[in-house]
Amino acid sequence: MMRAVVTGAAGFIGSHLCEHLVACGDEVVGVDAMTDFYDPARKRHNLAALRGRDGFTLRTGNLLGLPLRQLFAGADAVYHLAGQPGVRGSWGPEFAVYLERNVLVTQRVLEAARDTGLGRLVFASSSSVYGDAEAYPTPETVRPRPVSPYGVTKLAAEQLCETYRTVFGVPTASLRLFSVYGPRQRPDMAFARLVTAACTRRPFPLYGDGGQSRDFTYVGDVVAAMRAAALSPWAGVANLGGGSEVTMRQVIELLGRLAAPVRVVPGPARPGDARRTAADIALARDVFAYRPATDIRTGLAAMLRAEAAALADGLPGGQPLAGRS
Repeated sequence: MMRAVVTGAAGFIGSHLCEHLVACGDEVVGVDAMTDFYDPARKRHNLAALRGRDGFTLRTGNLLGLPLRQLFAGADAVYHLAGQPGVRGSWGPEFAVYLERNVLVTQRVLEAARDTGLGRLVFASSSSVYGDAEAYPTPETVRPRPVSPYGVTKLAAEQLCETYRTVFGVPTASLRLFSVYGPRQRPDMAFARLVTAACTRRPFPLYGDGGQSRDFTYVGDVVAAMRAAALSPWAGVANLGGGSEVTMRQVIELLGRLAAPVRVVPGPARPGDARRTAADIALARDVFAYRPATDIRTGLAAMLRAEAAALADGLPGGQPLAGRS
């Protein structure tokens, strides 16, 4: 049993991680600023299963203002998932928000980890650091070359973790997450929009020709790997992928077989979207026994069940807030 702090606890991955940790018997303090990148009501709903559970408490506030040294004192592990997500919104004046929430916040988390002698810091990095990679499947040794400002900020935060690890001995494990999907996925993400389109018969705007491929990774596999990394003596940077590469066209066809045919509205590719991602997961397999167990069909079926339940409960479909895409 561990005492853990999870930043970004009310988000998609963060809420699943908190549930997983509590189920493992850990004592969890969740921290979330409830920012408005998408409807905060969704984030509160993400934590519904944890309300009143022994072993979980929620602290609401901005990581730039909260007393992090007090929060981290006595913690065995901090899982740093908080940040500003989304490739497309990171261009233009919004970049300042990404800089603050992805880079400055991470530096403050690292300073608190350094001062408290934290036993383990697990950072949620992103495959966006690779951009259009030089090799596939992509190992961690490939030179990062992000193609979006979002990817730049995630790489900067990851390099901060590595700097504090090598200079001050902060035991950081930076996990490069590849296209995480599953129930409660952010409403701006492709799978969430696809599943909502299938369940509500709405059209699905497809950016690009559908031939773009991703190494889709199920959220349950990701959160189990995060805890395994926290329990491992290993530190450094590792990929977390789903173990297979699938095109968007293949996903749309599979969803049509699982639910209902989706009416696709084609559109141009968006700036900053990599054409392909594929993870070499040998390092994660070797150092903390990572083995993704959920195939794309099983994961999509879980999303469909969750969406149907949400619609039955009167929750809105997976549509982003006005002004987001």
